[in-house]
Amino acid sequence: MSAQRKDAVDAIIDQWAAVRPDLDTRAMEVFGRIYRLSRAMGDRADKAYAPYGISRGEFDVLATLRRSGEPYTLSPRRLSSTLMLTTGGMTGRLDKLERAGLLRRSPDPHDRRGLQVTLTEKGLTVIDEAVAAGLAAQTQVLSTLDENRADQLADLLRDLLEGTQNSPE
Repeated sequence: MSAQRKDAVDAIIDQWAAVRPDLDTRAMEVFGRIYRLSRAMGDRADKAYAPYGISRGEFDVLATLRRSGEPYTLSPRRLSSTLMLTTGGMTGRLDKLERAGLLRRSPDPHDRRGLQVTLTEKGLTVIDEAVAAGLAAQTQVLSTLDENRADQLADLLRDLLEGTQNSPE
C-alpha cells in the first residue's frame, strides 16, 4: 500500500505492530474502518435529516411505519421490537413525533388495551423527503466505488453480518 493511501486505521495498526508484532491485526483493520465509516455516515445522516426536524432515531420510527405499507400503522410494541428499543425509549420518540404532527396514536380497534401508531400525511411527506435526502448522502459516498466494487462490498458485509449471527459471542 502506498503512503498516500494510508488512513488513521493504518496508523493504529502500525503502532500495534511496533509494540506487539505478534498480534494479527487484520480484524482490527476491517472493523476499525467499519466503525469509523458507521460514525461518519451517521453524522451525514444527522445532517440529511436535520432540515426535516427529525433525528436518526425518529427517522427510524417514521421509516418503519412507511415501510409497513398502507395504512402505515403499527402497534407501539411492534415498533419497539422492530427497532430494538425499550418501551420507554419508544414512548419518548412517539411523544415528540406526535407533537410535531408526524404521527398519531389511537386506540386499537382489535384490542381495547392497545394502541396503534399511524403516519399522518405530514409524516408521510417528511419521511419520503428525508429518506431521499439520506440516500443521496449515502450514494454520494458510495460513488467512490464503481458498481462492481460496491456490489462486492455489499456481499462481503452481508457475509460478515451473517457471521455475527452464527458465531458464539
